[in-house]
Amino acid sequence: MQRIAFLVPALAASLGLSACAAAQSSGAPSLAKRPVEGRLNVAPPAVVVPPPGPLPADLAGRLARWDADGSAAQQAFAAERDPTVALVGAAAGAPVASEAWVVAQQAISRLVAARAPITAALADIDRLYVERTTGEAIDGLPDIYALRERLAETVAGQDAVIEALSKQLPGE
Repeated sequence: MQRIAFLVPALAASLGLSACAAAQSSGAPSLAKRPVEGRLNVAPPAVVVPPPGPLPADLAGRLARWDADGSAAQQAFAAERDPTVALVGAAAGAPVASEAWVVAQQAISRLVAARAPITAALADIDRLYVERTTGEAIDGLPDIYALRERLAETVAGQDAVIEALSKQLPGE
């Protein structure tokens, strides 16, 4: 029985090979590449994308103003941070709505308000970046993006400070 099981696949394979040999000798078309094939393969032309140019003059002033706003806001935030840390530390064990707790909450609110110019500048830069990319005005995008990243890092650091201070107060 095993011998028959072995012979059946071998017989089928030999019949298949003989059919292929018969097809080649019978004038059936070859699957080999013909000389005409591939002559019309033309590579698409290279797309040249010009690099972004310098920042347009009308935007340079706006970016400088936003950069100055960000620096001023960071200085104001730094000036408010130490007194806020002290007030929050004093209110750490105080009950919610006590005078120490309210004073600490007000200090955190002043800290948030001190950074308002940098968050406004970041929102304006985001809006400008979207407008210029959708309008395909790529000139100055590297400068816009660099300022945006710098301000976003500053805001993220400020967010971390505010969150840490808020978590120290009871009821938060």
